[in-house]
Amino acid sequence: MARVAEQYKEKVVPALIERFGYKSSMSVPRLSKIVVNMGVGKATEERKRLESAMTDMTILTGQKGVITKARKPIAGFKVRKGNDIGCMVTLRKQRMYEFFDRLISIAIPRIRDFRGLSSRSLDGGGNFSMGLHEQVVFPEISVDKVEFVQGMDITIVTTSRTDEEALALLELLGMPFRK
Repeated sequence: MARVAEQYKEKVVPALIERFGYKSSMSVPRLSKIVVNMGVGKATEERKRLESAMTDMTILTGQKGVITKARKPIAGFKVRKGNDIGCMVTLRKQRMYEFFDRLISIAIPRIRDFRGLSSRSLDGGGNFSMGLHEQVVFPEISVDKVEFVQGMDITIVTTSRTDEEALALLELLGMPFRK
């Protein structure tokens, strides 16, 4: 079992029950899924960029990604409806906890000039979103083999109803928020 999953059961659940007064441990908020998205803007010009992003995402998450397509045409970006413009992965259960553990213990501390995550990135429904400017903050990606530096968006979906509950959950799991 992943380290974060054990931490959730042993420390987070009792702390949240005490803080918010839940009647059952099943009503305590938990992580539902993590969605990792890479928008590859130059995929319309160079197919190799999209393939490189897919390879990197597969290495990072341990799961093969899905290619995302444009929903509507944007002439300024030379994008037609149906063009391949990125890739995404939805992680659940064991892979979700393993990715979350690597994100908070290895990747986030390696971000240059990092001063903490903003707690304003919560969406009002208990979901937290963040962006990374480059995929090389993960140790699985070798800097020497990277052809294109690519950013990604990470959305952590929780079962909490409010931002306050989600913030407490993520703080107890180890997310480094700005004070």
